[in-house]
Amino acid sequence: QVQFVESGGGLVQPGGSLRLSCSASGFTFSTYAMSWYRQAPGKEREWVARIFTKNSRTTYVDSVKGRFTISRDNDQNTVFLQMNSLKPEDTAVYYCNKLPLAPKWGQGTQVTVSS
Repeated sequence: QVQFVESGGGLVQPGGSLRLSCSASGFTFSTYAMSWYRQAPGKEREWVARIFTKNSRTTYVDSVKGRFTISRDNDQNTVFLQMNSLKPEDTAVYYCNKLPLAPKWGQGTQVTVSS
């Protein structure tokens, strides 16, 4: 059974940093692209960042380019999201998933950016 466990969220002031982790299981992690998504209150879930398997190529939504960095550790079946220069509009619950999407999402991790 595919499972995702996200962690690392919290409350941070604008301009601060957080590092999110997502531990995945139930599939051959190293052979799948992995993504981070987020859902802010009252909004639909949006894609944030993706890391592919070949050459670990990465891609980001425009709003986080230059501030967020996605990475992966295939030995630990874990994907990370380093978030720097955080803004209040980054406040959301953050989720990870593979590509193609698994139907069951994890519980997510709350990120709140506020002074």
